[in-house]
Amino acid sequence: MPFVDIRIAGSATREQKAAIVADVTRALGEHLGKPASAVQVNITELSTENYGSGGLLIADPAAPPKQEVASADGTR
Repeated sequence: MPFVDIRIAGSATREQKAAIVADVTRALGEHLGKPASAVQVNITELSTENYGSGGLLIADPAAPPKQEVASADGTR
């Protein structure tokens, strides 16, 4: 019996989650030969305040890109 855990940073609509479950179930049936009734899918929605990447919380806006400033002679 396949068990699939999916974690999403943020949230998804009920319709999006239903589509994910249907797609994953169909893929496991196709590739592993498992009946749909055997596939278990768990979707966990993570608060973007509880998840980080690259040293920053996902909820925090990214730092604006540094802009290069040309020197008086036109070089950067």
